Amino acid sequence: MDASAANDIGEEALSGVLSIDLQALQSNYRILASRVAPSACAAVVKADAYGLGADRVGPALAAAGCRHFFVAHLVEAKRLKRHLPRDAKLYVLNGLMPGGEAYAAANGIIPVINSLAQLSQWSAAAEHHGARLPAVLQFDTGMSRLGLNTADVSVLAENSELLRRIEVQFIMSHLASADEHLNPQNSDQLATMQAIAAQFPDAELCFANSGGIFLGAAFHGALVRPGIALYGGSPTDSIATPMKSVVRLSVRVIQTHTVSAGTLVGYGGSHRTQSEMRLATLAAGYADGLPRSLSDRGAAYALGKRLPIVGRVSMDSMTIDVSALPDAALGLGSLVELVGPDQTLEDIARDAGTISYEILTGLGQRYHRQYI
Repeated sequence: MDASAANDIGEEALSGVLSIDLQALQSNYRILASRVAPSACAAVVKADAYGLGADRVGPALAAAGCRHFFVAHLVEAKRLKRHLPRDAKLYVLNGLMPGGEAYAAANGIIPVINSLAQLSQWSAAAEHHGARLPAVLQFDTGMSRLGLNTADVSVLAENSELLRRIEVQFIMSHLASADEHLNPQNSDQLATMQAIAAQFPDAELCFANSGGIFLGAAFHGALVRPGIALYGGSPTDSIATPMKSVVRLSVRVIQTHTVSAGTLVGYGGSHRTQSEMRLATLAAGYADGLPRSLSDRGAAYALGKRLPIVGRVSMDSMTIDVSALPDAALGLGSLVELVGPDQTLEDIARDAGTISYEILTGLGQRYHRQYI
């Protein structure tokens, strides 16, 4: 929530508190940078820094030494650029839509080229600009999402004129299964990337995402670009995560009441109580990034106790079973934990049947945001 709005209303009157630990974020960056040295370490700050506020996250990472930042869209680069040091480099992962070239060229924003069509447009912009322009060339090594294909590799290798106006910063690709360290797709993509790199001997490689960092030095190249690991998410299934928690989310209680056995709870009467139960209604729902799929599966925590969600998660509220707590433990305005020491991002994502990325990026703007 906008800081001025929070100040006007008062933190205690808002639906919950989203704490974002910038020191933990910086520590995670330093852990990753140390792990990949002498390779450089970038930061992926797309989707408003995974929902945590790129205007705060970007400068914090820059203060920790980061100078390479990846976003998904040109508009994200435009918003973030003024918050970064002059020597920081901003890359747009999706490349540029037609019409965005002039702005990017004038403002030193570097597109990731994913097709010959994007390459043609950026080359035309370079000609108009009267100078070679920087770019990253992305190749599809097996994810079938974005990138120049095998035929394009041959076209570029055989026709140097196509790159005459382009200053290639890196060649890159994206690992599809890096969080699964035993997945054979990782070695297949590495072999494909190495074969492509051989066609561009003067270009440096940018390959590893968060999970790829933990696959070993062969995946690192000259620049790695972690995302979820920076924000405290688990990047790999191979080791216990070395990352520190960055986010803590606590939500306020609106109401508590006791219901008898056989009471229907929530939309559709999807939950029927089996015995007398004390319920608490919380002031957040799926509009606040707490997925509807948590219905009758997820939980909140208070006083170290797991408090199951009962019934369906609503747009602005949800109901939890607080029978395990003393009668007076919770009241109007009390906070219960959704993400924190008792429940990690991975825990709540697992209960929701999703991934930590979706939980983070979905956190709404109605909480009081507290930057530590």
